[in-house]
Amino acid sequence: MSVAADPATVDQCLRAGAGFSQGDREWIAEQFVTLDARLAAFPAETTELEVSVKDREARGQKVTLECWIAGREKIVTTSSEEDLHAALHDVRDDLRRRLNDQKTKQEPRHNRHLRAGLTDLPQDAEPQV
Repeated sequence: MSVAADPATVDQCLRAGAGFSQGDREWIAEQFVTLDARLAAFPAETTELEVSVKDREARGQKVTLECWIAGREKIVTTSSEEDLHAALHDVRDDLRRRLNDQKTKQEPRHNRHLRAGLTDLPQDAEPQV
């Protein structure tokens, strides 16, 4: 994974959307700090995160985390967990999974030619390392 010149961090990129105050932002950023390692591959100036909650602390609340990274599709994760803390962790973990999935899809398969070469060897030949 490459690291951008000015790598994105949750603290730089996170906005508190509907249902959260700016005072909540710092607490939420602490909950999302584990995303920093994954976001570091992207430039801070082209990365945005926004977290919002609908019907906060009510039955059926819905937490949404949106992620915009230039050159990639927007990622939206949601959680209907009744506990706000659990819902924030749910959307955070889902975003991390989806970022990893996108990365896997875009990476070249570096060892494909090596694997293909091994299957082409005669049965009695040993692969050279």
